[in-house]
Amino acid sequence: MPILDWVEKDKALKAADGAPYRLIEEVPELSFGDADNENMLIQGDNLDALKALIPYYAGRVKCIYIDPPYNTGSAFEDYYDDNIEHSTWLSLIYPRLELLHELLSEGGSIWMSIDDNECHYLKVICDEIFGRNNFVASVIWEKRKTRENRRVMSFKHDHILVYAKKKPIFDSSRNLLPLNEAVLARYKNPDADPRGKWQSISALAQAGHATKSQFYELIAPNGKIHSAPDGNCWRYTKERMSAAITEGRIWFGKSGNNVPRIKKYLSESDDAGLTPETIWYADEAGTTDTAKKHSLQLFRNEVFDTPKPEELINRVFHIATNPGDLVLDSFLGSGTTTAVAHKMDRKYIGIELGDHAVTHCAPRLQKVIDGEQGGISSACKWDGGGGFRFFRLGEGVFDETGQINPDIRFPVLAAHIWFSETHTPWTGKGNSPLLGVHNGVAYYLLYNGILGDRKPQNGNVLTSRILAELPPHDGAKVVYGEWTPFKADRLRKENIVFKQTPYDVKAR
Repeated sequence: MPILDWVEKDKALKAADGAPYRLIEEVPELSFGDADNENMLIQGDNLDALKALIPYYAGRVKCIYIDPPYNTGSAFEDYYDDNIEHSTWLSLIYPRLELLHELLSEGGSIWMSIDDNECHYLKVICDEIFGRNNFVASVIWEKRKTRENRRVMSFKHDHILVYAKKKPIFDSSRNLLPLNEAVLARYKNPDADPRGKWQSISALAQAGHATKSQFYELIAPNGKIHSAPDGNCWRYTKERMSAAITEGRIWFGKSGNNVPRIKKYLSESDDAGLTPETIWYADEAGTTDTAKKHSLQLFRNEVFDTPKPEELINRVFHIATNPGDLVLDSFLGSGTTTAVAHKMDRKYIGIELGDHAVTHCAPRLQKVIDGEQGGISSACKWDGGGGFRFFRLGEGVFDETGQINPDIRFPVLAAHIWFSETHTPWTGKGNSPLLGVHNGVAYYLLYNGILGDRKPQNGNVLTSRILAELPPHDGAKVVYGEWTPFKADRLRKENIVFKQTPYDVKAR
């Protein structure tokens, strides 16, 4: 498979691994609403924030939507240079996509808004990270209705690249779009069929792959004989067609003389929804203009030049998620993704680097919780409720030399060790030295007085007394602690692999 190369790509490939594990610390005064919620708004660099989320959320995020900088010449004002901007953009986006890939669930998907400046380069690096076989679609979104006459070509659309973690799982679980009025209008019931409304589809099929049983003369109830045209056959065998006619499932028109057609009932058909298409028109998914008008209502000023409308994100989440699923946006901007997720009853994590996290994202979510009625509120019948928790990035879990930060609490180190050993997110509460059992192996951590005594010799050292106090496990055990007097024979007898903190704790 072809891959993309650029200046200093080698550094970009190492950036995700090199990012430090940092604490995520709640700021209670900026949190809002029901405190018993899992929704997170994080202020900080998204590379560090994503790395901090890995031990807890790897493989748990059902849908990621991102709207990264489009690299139009002003995306990176602090270090803009005509000669390096394209490479800088690629180097910034690559490691973030690596971490986002790790956070996705098996049936999860990532949706990336982008314009023509970097779209095709983004697809190549996504092929490399997600796998070309996991490419789902390139959606065209009509972002404006008006024509731009000052350009050689009037740009009216953006792209949304869609990749799955594992495409077969996504394909089988994605949702259909709600039926619109135009589709519902096709279903009628002119013969008062007790099965309800129906539309007719052709009873003919192409003859190329047909069997002999599909070639016959069809006799209508009024005795009229119908033959399939050249190159065609009947969709059903003669026996099945006769049964369908008897059951009233074949329509010959009001006169009874028309070419037979199959009745497709709304209650029985796949039209419980519409298969999503790859062109999303403004009337269906909103425009940047509708997003700006909503922004004016929310903030009394224009936040961004090209904000995304709630209708667009609503469509993404409707296809890719179900109520209660976890969604994530690591380029949150003014908070559209989290606002839509809240109204649609999805759990969410939003990450925003700058002051917008405090000045726009948090206030917007507060308005949503209070029952704000813009955007998709009416369509969702939204009337308020819920809550979110505000976080900032704190100190690193490890210092410059790779040693454990002495201020790190037990649950933080536990989550890091569990993930480094099992590559699965840790869901424990941090009230037991037993972190969990994975593939038959029990993992223990003796740290920070987890057994009730902060003195290392009375809790963080694996002694016979401490071993007796550990929650039992009849199988292999991995124990992290400061030291153990046990020799190799004793460890083998107890079926224990002992790992010493901090030396055996991986910093990356």
